Amino acid sequence: MRKTGKNNIRNIQKTRSTYYVTMPIDIIKELKWKERQKVVVEKYGKNKIIISDWKK
Repeated sequence: MRKTGKNNIRNIQKTRSTYYVTMPIDIIKELKWKERQKVVVEKYGKNKIIISDWKK
């Protein structure tokens, strides 16, 4: 993990069939997200994504 000012720079990583990006612990704690919590990943515009809490 590299920090540039207030921005966190992350690498895209890959397991056998899945790509993933780690998230900063301070953001996870602020959002009060827990391990195995379901989230929704949506494409936003041409080159952005939004990750939000999944609500039933």
